[in-house]
Amino acid sequence: MRIVVIGGAGTIGRRLVPALRSRNHDVIVAGRTSGDVHVDLAAPATIEAMYREVGAVDGVVSIAAHGALDDFGTLTADALHENMRAKFFGQVELVLTGQRHCADRASFTLTSGIFADQAWPHVTGGGVISGGLHSFTLSAAIELPRGMRINTVSPTMIGDSFDAFADHFPGMRPVPMNELVDSYLDCVEGNSTGRIIRAYG
Repeated sequence: MRIVVIGGAGTIGRRLVPALRSRNHDVIVAGRTSGDVHVDLAAPATIEAMYREVGAVDGVVSIAAHGALDDFGTLTADALHENMRAKFFGQVELVLTGQRHCADRASFTLTSGIFADQAWPHVTGGGVISGGLHSFTLSAAIELPRGMRINTVSPTMIGDSFDAFADHFPGMRPVPMNELVDSYLDCVEGNSTGRIIRAYG
């Protein structure tokens, strides 16, 4: 399969892209400043341009955008909307635009996060974004044309990022990277749609 991985040069991508290639998939890496093709999930026009450049792919995997930490006491609706531009609206746009460009029976795999299910300080935006992605996935699964599929992987803190984020989320158990990569592979290569895969370690 031809698969475009948005954020393929990042923490997850550095493990996922080689895994996909080892299984004989043709992988195109997309990113804002790196990769085979450039795309900015906060800029919808670049998403359209990416699809026109790469052609009819069989799979789209999004592991690029991250929600920012916030402070509830000073949080504003404008700040929440800005936080959602790439992580929520950008991933939604990958699907809404991609349904017109991708091959028949193509799959979309999005990335949300544990805060859809588990409240934690300073991640109100992350919870809203991830919960919204879960609802979007369920709706898109029954609406996508031409046999297309959509699933979302919802990770907890990632084992490979433990040192960087452990202080922000004390006590949170990380998910091993190999388990997380297997979740993405299952979405790409399997037959399921409308699934939220909770990779919570």
